[in-house]
Amino acid sequence: MIVLATTERQMPWGCLRSTNASKVKVVLEEKGLAYRLERMRPGDLWKKPPEFLARHPLGKVPYIEDDGHLVFDSTVINEYLEEAYPEPRLLPGPVRERARARMLENFCDEAVLVGDLPGIWMPYWSPPEQRDADRMEKARNGLRQRALPYLEKSLGEHDYLCGAFSLADVGFMAMAMVLQVDGFALEAFPKTQAYLERLRARPSYRSIDPRTSLEDSAGSAP
Repeated sequence: MIVLATTERQMPWGCLRSTNASKVKVVLEEKGLAYRLERMRPGDLWKKPPEFLARHPLGKVPYIEDDGHLVFDSTVINEYLEEAYPEPRLLPGPVRERARARMLENFCDEAVLVGDLPGIWMPYWSPPEQRDADRMEKARNGLRQRALPYLEKSLGEHDYLCGAFSLADVGFMAMAMVLQVDGFALEAFPKTQAYLERLRARPSYRSIDPRTSLEDSAGSAP
């Protein structure tokens, strides 16, 4: 069985989850793989104890253990899962389309998940009175100026970024999770708004939905 190391916490405003680990959780769900979670203590991400660094040398989540085989980094993990468990396929067949999917996935990682989104997401792990409202609004404006226009253009007339659901969409499911908690208004980006609603309607989204309890999102072990 696959073990996924992640960070999740129940807050009064919902269950908050690591965005990068959420990418992996979605792929595990989409592929119907049995897995269980290993929830890291919040302080481990800051203190980085030796036993944590022994499994991920950067002291981050996610990482997985698959029958004793360790893999870290959400993009590498998802590529590994695609190759090790190829059905259902989450990358297009033609080489140029696969390259496009990987480029879109990389854009989401760099521009969104480690770009503007943390400025919105990280404050929600603290009580409202401790949040930096100016920092949060700066991050929202960053999304409006870069990621959301690019996503609106990239979607075109497709339901998903590469036609069918693929690894290109997985990171944006994590963005959908964050913007759901934030109540981010998307009227200026109608294609993106409809796209995020489609992502939230997928069965795999329930595993990262802020409304899903920690108990109900602990994995799909038989």
